[in-house]
Order: sequence, then structure tokens, then C-alpha cells
Amino acid sequence: MKKLILSIAVFSLMAACNKETKVDESATTTTADSAMIDDNAVADVATVPFEKIEWSPEETSKMLGKQNNDTLYVTNFFATWCGPCVKEIPHFKAKMAEMKEQPVKFTFVSLDERSEWDKALPKFVAEHGLAPNVVVLDGSKLTPEFFPANFKEWDGGAIPFTFMRKGDKTDETLGMMSEEALTEKINSFK
Repeated sequence: MKKLILSIAVFSLMAACNKETKVDESATTTTADSAMIDDNAVADVATVPFEKIEWSPEETSKMLGKQNNDTLYVTNFFATWCGPCVKEIPHFKAKMAEMKEQPVKFTFVSLDERSEWDKALPKFVAEHGLAPNVVVLDGSKLTPEFFPANFKEWDGGAIPFTFMRKGDKTDETLGMMSEEALTEKINSFK
């Protein structure tokens, strides 16, 4: 019964977004992930091959949990077919470029179906220059307990969803963020 409920929740999550993928290409830039990365090492992330890294629900929980450092962790849950997810990527990429020398770690967690992990996802990641920042999570492995154990508000019912954590302080945003909203939320951690 739990698997049926979870399957319905995952299906609802996937249905919450339109299969819209238009992005203003002029607004995207090819930048690296986060803090303290040598510019020479990230000359062109679009050429970095996508290495599929799968997080289990337990690994995801661990990565979302409190870390004992001064890094701000920005974790965005998305899918390649989700129009609002795609529209906010340029905002995240601009912040990644702006904050590359600061202690900030951006991670994009793909909730695409497993069948897309070797097809649509690598193409999408290459087009958006996100290879070093994307991990995959099999939504069918998420139990109903996963969401309340990790989030105050998100129940997994819709994406995009962004979770930020620095120490004990967290912020959750359900839905697409403008560049201004993203900046405001990140600045609230300073």
C-alpha cells in the first residue's frame, strides 16, 4: 500500500510540471559549481562529461542534513521535462558564477525517471553546462517518511523545489524562483 501511495505521489510530482523546455539561451552561461574552484579547472563545463551519480534516499538525507562547516548548501530538485525547473536554471547558473569563490555548494537533484538517466538527462545536463552539479534520485525508492524527515514543508508533490542549509538554518522554496528571490534567499544566510 505504501508503494502505491508513493507511486501516486511521484506521478503527481511529475504531472505538476509542463513538459516545456524552452530556455532563453542568451541568459545562460557556462560556469562551474561553487566555492574555491580554480578558473582554469572549469574553463568550459559544457565539455565536462556527465557522470551519473545516484543518491539513495539515505545519502540524500545525509547530504541535506547539517554539515559541520560554514558552507551554504543549495539543493534544487528538478526534472528535465519540467518547464518551471528549466526556466530557473539561468538564475542558479548566474549565482554559481557570482559565488564561485565563496563557500557555497550548488547541487541539482534530478527526479527524472530511471529510463531517462541515460537519454534525456545527459543531453539536458550538457546543454545547460551542469555536469559537475547533477545527481540522480530514483523517486520510486522514496518512502512516505522521507519528506517529513527532511523537510518542513515539501511533501514531494511538485517541483521545482529548492532547499538551502547552512548549519542549523534552512530555507525551503516550492516553485520557480526569480533571480531576485534566489539572491534574497541566499543573502539571508550571510
